[in-house]
Amino acid sequence: MAQNTPAPAAAFATTDATDPYLWLEDVQSERVDAWVAEKNQHSLGTLQSDPRYEGLYQQALDILQSRDRIPGVSIQRDGSLENFWQDAEHVRGIWRRTSMDSYNTANPQWETILDFDALAAAEGANWVYKGATCLAPEGRYCLISLSDGGKDAVTIREFDKVTKQFVEGGINLPESKSGVSWIDKDTLLISYAYDESSLTTSGYARTVRILKRGQTLDQAVQVFEGETTDMSVSGYTLRDADGVVKATFVQRMRDFYSSDKYILNADNSVTQVPMPAKGGINALVAGKLVISTDEDWTAPSGQTFKTGDIFAYDLDAWLADKSVQAELVLSPGEREAVEGISATRNRLVVALYENVRGSIYVYDPADWSRTRANLPENVTVGIGSTSSQNDQFFASVSGYLTPSSLYFGDAATGQMALSKSLPPKFDATGKIVEQHQAVSKDGTLVPYFVVRSENAPMDGSNPTLLYGYGGFQSSLLPSYSGPMGKLWLERGGVYVIANTRGGGEFGPRWHQAALQENRQRAHEDFQAVALDLIARGITSQPHLGIMGGSQGGLFMGAMLTQRPDLINAAVIQVPLFDMLRFHKLLAGASWMGEYGNPDIAEERAWIAEYSPYQRLSADAPYPEVFIHTSTKDDRVHPGHARKAAARLEELGHQVLFYENTDGGHAAGANLRESARRLALEYTYLTRRLIDTPQSTEAQGN
Repeated sequence: MAQNTPAPAAAFATTDATDPYLWLEDVQSERVDAWVAEKNQHSLGTLQSDPRYEGLYQQALDILQSRDRIPGVSIQRDGSLENFWQDAEHVRGIWRRTSMDSYNTANPQWETILDFDALAAAEGANWVYKGATCLAPEGRYCLISLSDGGKDAVTIREFDKVTKQFVEGGINLPESKSGVSWIDKDTLLISYAYDESSLTTSGYARTVRILKRGQTLDQAVQVFEGETTDMSVSGYTLRDADGVVKATFVQRMRDFYSSDKYILNADNSVTQVPMPAKGGINALVAGKLVISTDEDWTAPSGQTFKTGDIFAYDLDAWLADKSVQAELVLSPGEREAVEGISATRNRLVVALYENVRGSIYVYDPADWSRTRANLPENVTVGIGSTSSQNDQFFASVSGYLTPSSLYFGDAATGQMALSKSLPPKFDATGKIVEQHQAVSKDGTLVPYFVVRSENAPMDGSNPTLLYGYGGFQSSLLPSYSGPMGKLWLERGGVYVIANTRGGGEFGPRWHQAALQENRQRAHEDFQAVALDLIARGITSQPHLGIMGGSQGGLFMGAMLTQRPDLINAAVIQVPLFDMLRFHKLLAGASWMGEYGNPDIAEERAWIAEYSPYQRLSADAPYPEVFIHTSTKDDRVHPGHARKAAARLEELGHQVLFYENTDGGHAAGANLRESARRLALEYTYLTRRLIDTPQSTEAQGN
């Protein structure tokens, strides 16, 4: 751990009896609400009274509400394109469609399918759209997921895209963290947590049922039941390009990364099938079932596959005999990672990254030969919508200084053409992107990107924001952020992204190197990047700030409590913080596969070594931090952020705390709230990193 900040001598919050802030884990109560209101008043008063706040807010809002964005689309069976869109007039968003010909014009003509602002107003509800599942092959009837204020839990209602109305007397499932899949128009496969008896300890469903139209939930026939200690169970149908159901699967998630897979038989019994516990089905293309593995795995045929491999079976042959030979599709190299897999009618489309730079390859299932799509290099690429009727697909391209663009092409040939591109949202003149490597404590080379002015002085004076996440195999890939560029880069800031272990930048092994007892490696990677930035003269402690959310919020807490001597600001977003109780709060139990189980002594010991809440100290040189969360976050409990702020204040440290009463885990119930969050963050960073220490003190920080 850090040499500067020993853990507090007295055991704090190692048991419920020694945690004075357990009451802040009540999502809402009179006492909690009053505490939140007081903290919000102080923090908003401090930051919104800064003369720069309003300008930053307006700039962020203008970018977020701009119509000058590429509308991401999904290709429908009839060739039309659908899109979900938010702007100044539609802060909750609209679901709409257009034709391919119209989309390819400068000003497409859109037809509204469903207006969520109008729906919320008509029903007096704070609806946030969470997606739709439409019945193949026609796609007319859809199950719409609606969240109250942005929570993960949703209400599901049946909608008719032809009449543009919710189906009268149709399917209407109450709020739950649920999963639903169509079997046919009158039959659903549901994993629904509708009462305490049907929940796992993670708060997700532990049963899969078949629900017939007109039945109540308790009349649905149960086809599978998992254990309470499982993360979740779910079911889904596997359909071919024509929408025909080829098999129905049940998946039992034992933890976040390991699952058992079953096929649902005609008599509603299930049969477990041999697949990697860490890995699963990615696509069905031209009769081939494509599977990835995140562990070394031996197939029933005796074939062995390495972590990260992609392989395929002839589906009909595999359904008849699970010991048939598989075909190797792709075996990524040491510094390669598969970031996306999708299928057109006749081709497999793979986003493959090498040293955190993206490309797209299309594979022919006949022999798995591949062709590289003609896309720009040294950027992030993403697979967009693919067509089940032909080999058309979209691909997105962006970089830190490269505004987003959309390409359209033919997977059969790999030929792509620019469809749409955006003008810049900020002035990138004179800005450059560099990639460096830091040496972590154990000698591992950790890549990171630096976005800066080409003439930035290398004397340690640059205000620098270091961003990290470092978990759940989530890769931080080059991407264009208009708000970050406008509110930070344009004003002289440097932006740095650390590609630490725990992420997926180099595939499953890069992630697994920082799992559970090895979590500290990721923290050391992040610290190594900070040290390297300082060593290179890019920045120095008075000008270095850090930012991260969720798992990244835990990352920030670890940096704060282990190496506060390196930083002068920390934006800690919707964080995990009390890691001795994370598994008891909301969806926390589902993450024990990532962190370990605090109820097991050996695992609790390694978690306690870095859990930020318990390590906070009165004597450590913490900068004033900015912590924010959301009351409606039903994934990471707001109690983590509240308890962190309360403990810091108790120990005599300065802290700004803000809690949005809507918005869910992504804090994005509407665009104005998103703009406010951004303006608060960059006002805080300006005060801490750009202002001189004298002017910062004058502002009361």
